[in-house]
Amino acid sequence: MSELKQSLLDFTQKELEALIKPSFRAKQIYGWLYHQYAETYDDMKNIPKALKEELAKKYLVNPMKIVKKELSSDGTIKYLFELQDGKTVEAVWLKMKDTQLDDNGEVIQEAKYTICVSTQVGCKVGCSFCLTAKGGFTRDLTAGEIVAQVVNLKRDNDHKHNRKINIVYMGMGEPLDNLSNLAKAIEIFKEEEGLCISGKRQTVSTSGLSNKIDKLGEMDLGVHIAISLHAVDDELRTELIPMNKAHNIASIIEAVKRFPIDTRKRVMFEYLVIKNKNDDIGSAKKLVKLLTDIKAKVNLIYFNPYPGTSYERPSKSDMIAFQDYLVHHGLLCTIRDSKGIDISAACGQLKEKTEGER
Repeated sequence: MSELKQSLLDFTQKELEALIKPSFRAKQIYGWLYHQYAETYDDMKNIPKALKEELAKKYLVNPMKIVKKELSSDGTIKYLFELQDGKTVEAVWLKMKDTQLDDNGEVIQEAKYTICVSTQVGCKVGCSFCLTAKGGFTRDLTAGEIVAQVVNLKRDNDHKHNRKINIVYMGMGEPLDNLSNLAKAIEIFKEEEGLCISGKRQTVSTSGLSNKIDKLGEMDLGVHIAISLHAVDDELRTELIPMNKAHNIASIIEAVKRFPIDTRKRVMFEYLVIKNKNDDIGSAKKLVKLLTDIKAKVNLIYFNPYPGTSYERPSKSDMIAFQDYLVHHGLLCTIRDSKGIDISAACGQLKEKTEGER
């Protein structure tokens, strides 16, 4: 396929103002993109026809389309997007808290949502427990393709531009492997006249590219970082995440200690619990020792089985025993509710299933 066409979502407001004259038109277009969620140039009612025709020759408005979605009984929605080159990626709409009403039925707190976005088509990391890894790596997503996932999900769920949302970069791909486009997307989301999603509402989840953790830290984007740790010794971690040979646990822990975080916040460590692999109290003891000098929060995640995997979901009693050990030894620890377990919620599952149906 020929080179991908850029999207208007690839640009910061300043870049758009340099591109489009007079600059007030750029500001209007920015409003159409991020406040009205325009999908086409025809949606932009107060923009001159000649300008829209000129822009349409070079730039797409929406670089992707929803080709499939699955709705879970818990409100989770899994989306499959098709990109302009026919490749597909996933994003997930997660309801974190329900709307709260007072005695008169008035809303006192709106429902809270998190969007889980992809940063690559496929992934280079090759984690043995991950379905995305089966398809190998195809290409990085552009900044606009990362941004478009959030815009499309907000539009599809009628979520107004000024309603708060959290973004987690933990869909398909390793975010730090696509650092320049990731960083630009983070900046675009932060634009005050766009979606105005602050850095503290954005979390970069990484499988632990220690040198890139340092680079992200140097950019000082104000984002949170989550480390997909999943093991407490290098032998098991290398089985689960082959890249651990190059970026071992010690190098990740040192990089995390250097990462600039808000003093009120904690570094999240994601720990995928797999039956008879890393669900024992011995592992819990090692985890406590590993995180001794870090202001950490551990998020225990049930392994979500998918067809063809040899790994199994741990028992609830083992999960609770693991959590109890960590808490009693001073670590903040939660067990993540399994969202969307009745749909293709594991990363890459909807993509794999859809491609299998073709």
